[in-house]
Amino acid sequence: MKFEDQLAPDACSGMEDIRREIDRIDRAVISMIGRRFQYVLAASKFKTSETAVRAPERFKAMLAQRREWAQAEGLAPAAIEKMYSDLVKHFIDEEMKRWQHEQAKA
Repeated sequence: MKFEDQLAPDACSGMEDIRREIDRIDRAVISMIGRRFQYVLAASKFKTSETAVRAPERFKAMLAQRREWAQAEGLAPAAIEKMYSDLVKHFIDEEMKRWQHEQAKA
């Protein structure tokens, strides 16, 4: 089944439907996070320093934007900011490993 074919929340006839749809959404979210991670790793080849990998100003701006998006979706901005902060810090650490490995080969 495609994500677009999902059952609307108000069309669910019980908890089995609800759980199936939540699982489908979570699978799609995790798949997209995996795709995001591939872009993060690809970015490492364009970075020229450890500061560029960490990109603190970009990180700060990204979190502010995610807070805005959360607010627009009726979600708790602080919860979304924490989720993205944790996720992106992990991704930055992985990107740094990739970047350092590439620098050592050069």
